Amino acid sequence: MNKFMEVLENFLMPVADRLNNNRYLTALRDGFMVALPIIIFGSIFVVIANLPFLDALIGEDAYKEYQRVLGPASAGTLSIMATFVIVGIGYKLTEQYGGEAIYGGVTALAAFLILTPQVVDDVTGVISTESLGSKGMFVGIFTAFISAELYRYFVGKDLTIKMPSGVPGAVSRSFSALLPITFTLTIFLGIRILFLYTPFETVQNFIYTVVQAPLTALSSGLPATIVAVLMIQIFWFFGLHGQIIVNSVMDPIWYSLANENLDAFKAGEQLPHIVNKQFIDSFIVGMGGSGMTLAVIIGIFLIGKSRQLKELGKLGAPAGIFNVNEPIIFGLPIIMNPIVFIPWMLAPVIVTIITYGAMATGIVPPPTGVIVPWTTPTILNGAIATNSWQGGVLQAFNIGVVFLVWWPFLQVLDKRYYESEEEEETSGEIRQSS
Repeated sequence: MNKFMEVLENFLMPVADRLNNNRYLTALRDGFMVALPIIIFGSIFVVIANLPFLDALIGEDAYKEYQRVLGPASAGTLSIMATFVIVGIGYKLTEQYGGEAIYGGVTALAAFLILTPQVVDDVTGVISTESLGSKGMFVGIFTAFISAELYRYFVGKDLTIKMPSGVPGAVSRSFSALLPITFTLTIFLGIRILFLYTPFETVQNFIYTVVQAPLTALSSGLPATIVAVLMIQIFWFFGLHGQIIVNSVMDPIWYSLANENLDAFKAGEQLPHIVNKQFIDSFIVGMGGSGMTLAVIIGIFLIGKSRQLKELGKLGAPAGIFNVNEPIIFGLPIIMNPIVFIPWMLAPVIVTIITYGAMATGIVPPPTGVIVPWTTPTILNGAIATNSWQGGVLQAFNIGVVFLVWWPFLQVLDKRYYESEEEEETSGEIRQSS
């Protein structure tokens, strides 16, 4: 076991360090964080607009009007989610280079819009929200990276207009950015023109066909999901924030899958994907935190005899209800603790398989694509994510599964702590008597 852990550590630590320090993955992660409040706002109103059984209570016509009135909340946020992510990535990557971050953000958005077709059903001057949502996500990410690098390059070559010292700072910065932005956007205009004369016609069609469609097809399956979940657990075991590391790579795919589900959900169609952002966040991570440690807290209360575990349960329970599990990860501890390695790795995989199977067979609806705030308590979390009571029941069942996996290992850990405390008390009494 020690040899195996040593091999894992020697292999994974350098990989994790490179991922953590990669400026593009960092900008990608932070760019999604910029967009997250807007995404959650839109998700909340999707839930409100699609409350179960509301059409039966108020009538079909009133329900349609109700949805029409609330529709702009999601149409102006979730349906054009890629635009907010693009601005966030361009901003954060330019900021890392020490440049004027706001110009990096707006340049990325302008470059993306230049590449985006502005014709819908022979009507010019309009942009399909499909291009600004899930289908445009990968184009937007690549565009933000390239535009930020081009903008930085032209600024670094000092291709700027310098204003006299008496000119206000805002005006001076605006003129300094003029030439770098002009050169950058001209390059993207040239790219669009080139693609007009290819079989793909647009950059969007090229990226979607060659990159996005194959990746989403691969990552929406069970095997790739299990690998992602295992990587989250392994990184955490060695003290690295596995969720952040894996999300940096997988979020573009998971969000795209979520958006496609959301579009189908709002249209009343069958949901195309089981795995998406909420499959991971609600049914894997959203049950007490990474590793589904809410079940571990329940186990501590049921079998804990040692003072250490009892106190840890009291400390970790309030946070665990809202999916914050650092007290358990660092207090049990889970990090580098060989006793808990097996349940820590095994339980999430079992739950992933159970959840996927329940949704694939139709017992539980797949997540609708609505982004549920990660602090939403378990059971409520699952019900909102799937827009059904079955989602909450599945989470409760999964907690039971995790509890059963952890049970024998918690007993071993508790026994070790209890015996250690007894020895300390006995040795303390001997010292006092002597």
